Amino acid sequence: MPSSRAAEPPDITPGHLWLRPLQATADAEQVAEVYRDAVLSQASGLYNAEQIRAWSGHPRNSEELSQALQRGLGLVSCASSGGSIEAFGLLDPLDRLSLLYCRGRSCRQGRATALLRALEDQARASGVPGLRTEASQLSRPLLERLGWSTEAEETALYAGVAFVRWRMRRSLI
Repeated sequence: MPSSRAAEPPDITPGHLWLRPLQATADAEQVAEVYRDAVLSQASGLYNAEQIRAWSGHPRNSEELSQALQRGLGLVSCASSGGSIEAFGLLDPLDRLSLLYCRGRSCRQGRATALLRALEDQARASGVPGLRTEASQLSRPLLERLGWSTEAEETALYAGVAFVRWRMRRSLI
C-alpha cells in the first residue's frame, strides 16, 4: 500500500526548466497567480466566458486550492534558479494528478511535460502503481501524448458552472 505522502523530492533541473518542490505556504500566492493566468491566457476558444470566469476565479473564491497545496505533493517550474514560478503540478492524493498549470507566456516550453514526468517518478518511487486525473480540454491532448488513456467523458459542476472533462489513467508499472 503506498504511503499517503512521499518524501520531498530534491531540486530537479531538466535543461532550463528549474524544477523544485512546491512549498505550500511560501508558494501559495504565486501558484494562485499561475492558475489564474493559465486559464485566462489559454482557455478562450475551448471554454465560454462564464466558464472562464468561474474557473479563473476559483483560487480567489475557494479554500480548495490552499488545502490541496497543504495536503499534496507538488513541484514548480521556475523561470530560473530561485526565479518566479511559471508552472506547477500537484498530486493529491499520491495516485491523482490534481493540478497541472502553466502561465501563458511559458507554455509550449516543455514545462508541463517535465513536471508530469517528475511527479510520475515521485509517485512510482512511493509505490503508486498508476495515476488518475480529471482532464480539461486544455490538458487532455498533452496527457494523451504522454501515454495517458481516457476512460470516460463526464460533466462536472465547477463554481456552479458545468464543464466537460475526461477521467484518465496512466499505469506506472
